[in-house]
Amino acid sequence: MMDSEPVNAIANATTILTCGDNYTYICLCGERCAFVVDPTDAAMVLRVLDERRLTLTAALLTHHHADHTAGLAELKSATGCQVVGPDARRIVGIDRLVRDGDTIELGDRTTEVLATPGHTRTSVCYYLPASPNAGPGSVFTGDTLFVGGCGRPLECDAHVLWASLQRLAALPEETLVWCGHDYTAENYEFALTIEPDNQAVRERLNEIRRAAAEGRPSVPSTIACEKATNVFLRAGDSTVRAAVGVGDANSERTFAELRRRKNLFG
Repeated sequence: MMDSEPVNAIANATTILTCGDNYTYICLCGERCAFVVDPTDAAMVLRVLDERRLTLTAALLTHHHADHTAGLAELKSATGCQVVGPDARRIVGIDRLVRDGDTIELGDRTTEVLATPGHTRTSVCYYLPASPNAGPGSVFTGDTLFVGGCGRPLECDAHVLWASLQRLAALPEETLVWCGHDYTAENYEFALTIEPDNQAVRERLNEIRRAAAEGRPSVPSTIACEKATNVFLRAGDSTVRAAVGVGDANSERTFAELRRRKNLFG
């Protein structure tokens, strides 16, 4: 098991935990209540719950991969939390199986389930709309959308992942993006191999490097920021198509070529 200390960062009542390059999130959902997203390390989560005297009511899983579910059994045993996820066959211990369009009541927050296949066949994201008490909305994207990047299409063709990314890009622009891994610097370094003269991407990379040097996480981003600087979300832009050299190819083909090149890059 990877080990790291939690990052002391709370935004919109969301506590960020880092475990290697994995991100896990503990989110307040009422007085002294919280839910967790993709618990990699149970001990880290339990320590924060104890320090903040919180009761864990639910664990939300974006997909079945072990680096997102490794702490699940211990957390459920220790807290009795409800386990919510999209794949009962490959996630042991699910109490509530969710599908696209489902809503989950988590204390004073309502979460909408968005099916986002691509990285896996059953990947989902969890969207919490904006509210007067909690501020801008949040979306927990697992390995579908990263800051500056996207996941590998492991169980689907690239066009399936592209469609899922377009669904996320349609969320309100102020929506906070909380992803499953910190591959951010590498993602922007790759983007500069496609558009070396893109000043917005270069500035974003410098910003991310400064944050890392100061011990700050790369999350949250926003949908607006991702639409402006994430080369994968910009596969439909004529400048990206020209840089990739696919001519008049459609966005799906451009995206597939970007993803192929990123696989080779790292």
